[in-house]
Amino acid sequence: MSTHGLSAAQQKMRDAGVAQTAIDVFSRYYQQLEEGVTGSIPEDTISPYLDPPRLEDVTIDPFQAKEAFDRLAIINLNGGLGTSMGMDRAKSLLPVRDGRSFLQIIVEQVLAARKATGSPLPLLFMDSFRTREDTLEVLEQYPDLPVGDLPLDFLQNKEPKLRADDLEPVTWEADPDLEWCPPGHGDLYTALQTSGVLQKLLDAGFKYASVSNSDNLGTLPNPVLAGWFAASGAPYAAELCPRTPADRKGGHLAVRKSDGRLILRDTAQTPEEEMDFFTDEHRHPFFHTNNLWMDLEKLDAVLRAHDGVMPLPMIRNSKTVDPSDKSSTPVYQIESAMGAAIEVFEGASAIVVGRDRFLPVKATSDLLLVRSDVYDLDPKSALVQQVPSAPTVSLDSDHYKLIGDFDARFPHGVPSLREATSLSVTGDHTFGRDVVARGDAVVGPEDPAQIPDGTVLGG
Repeated sequence: MSTHGLSAAQQKMRDAGVAQTAIDVFSRYYQQLEEGVTGSIPEDTISPYLDPPRLEDVTIDPFQAKEAFDRLAIINLNGGLGTSMGMDRAKSLLPVRDGRSFLQIIVEQVLAARKATGSPLPLLFMDSFRTREDTLEVLEQYPDLPVGDLPLDFLQNKEPKLRADDLEPVTWEADPDLEWCPPGHGDLYTALQTSGVLQKLLDAGFKYASVSNSDNLGTLPNPVLAGWFAASGAPYAAELCPRTPADRKGGHLAVRKSDGRLILRDTAQTPEEEMDFFTDEHRHPFFHTNNLWMDLEKLDAVLRAHDGVMPLPMIRNSKTVDPSDKSSTPVYQIESAMGAAIEVFEGASAIVVGRDRFLPVKATSDLLLVRSDVYDLDPKSALVQQVPSAPTVSLDSDHYKLIGDFDARFPHGVPSLREATSLSVTGDHTFGRDVVARGDAVVGPEDPAQIPDGTVLGG
C-alpha cells in the first residue's frame, strides 16, 4: 500500500473535520484500490432475480399500515449538484412545476401526507457541503416541517480525490473545493451514524426509514408500502421496476451464486465485454430504483457489529479533477452505492412497484418531460401522469445538455407532449410559445432555428 498517499489523505480529512468513522471507511476502500480491486461483478458469478413480490398484489390491514407509518422517517438524498447539466448548486433547487422546485414539492408531499394520516413523518435531507446552505434557506419557508428535536438535515461526508497515477490526494489551486468529492450515496449509513441522527431517530421512537433521491418526485409517502415492509420482517428492502429498453443502463439486483444473497450490480461493476448481459431487459427484467426501506434498529446493529464501517463493495470512478475540463488531472473517486447494502443484511428483500414511483430527472430531456403537460400536480403535490404512456424525449446534447442553454431555448415553456409518442430534437432551435408535438415529432437541422408560436410538430 502507498503509505504516504493514504497518510496524506487521512490527514487531509482530519484537518477538514471529517469524522473518524468516515476516515476508516475511506481507508478500507483505499486499501482495496491499492490492491487493484475495481468492484467488478462478472455474469457467471450471479443468477438473475426473477420473482420478487409486487406491490399490486399486497393487501395490508389499514391498522398495521398506520402503525408502521407512525414510526416511519423519510430520508432524502440531497447532495447532488447537477453538474452533468451545468449546475453548481443543489440540483433539487431546479424549478419543476408552477415555479416550484424539487425541494419544495417534496416538502409539500410530506406535509400533505401528514395532514391526511396524522402520522409525524419526519423529513430529513442528507446534504453535501455544497448543498447545505441553499437547502436550509429554502426549508425556512416551512416552519411546520421540523418534528420534535430532530434536525432537518445531516451532512454527507467528504473525501479527497486521488491522483490516478500515484493515489496521492490531488491538489487543484484553481478551485480547492474540487479536490474533494462525496463518497457516493453509500455514505448514507456512515453519515447517519456519525451525525448522531440515527440514534436521535431511535430515541424518538422511529423504527423504519424510507430513502430516495431528491430528483425523483415519484416517491410519495406510502402507508401500504410501509405496512408491507413492517409485516415482512425484512431488515432492508429495495423498490424495483420492470425494465424496458429505455432502462438498460439502470442497475439491477441479482442473486450471488456463492451464498444466495441478493446483490446490486451497476454499470460500473459490469465487465465491458459482458454489457450485453447487463443491458438485456429479458435476462435481468427489473431495475433498481434507489428507493430503499430499512429497519433502523437492525441498521444500528449492523453498524455496531462492523465498528461503524458498513462493508459495501468499493466502486472506482475515473474522473478528472475538474469535471468540466477533460484535460485536467485524472483522478479516482472512491465511491459506494447505498443500494449495495442489500448484500449486508440477512433476509433483505425487494418489491416491484409502479413506474409512478420512479420519475427521476438525470438530464434536460427528463426535465422537459416533467415540465410538460404529460404530468400535473394534484392537490397533494403528487406528480400525476395525464396520458396512458409517457413519450420519449431526445435532445441534441450540443445545444440542450446544460440547463442554461436548455432554458434559453424554451423561453416560453416546453411544448405540449400529451399527443406525442416521442420528440426528437437535433440542431440548435429556440421554441416559441404554445408549440404542440404529436405522434413521433422530429425537429432536425433543416428546420427553422426559431420554431414559431403555435407550431404543430409531427402528425
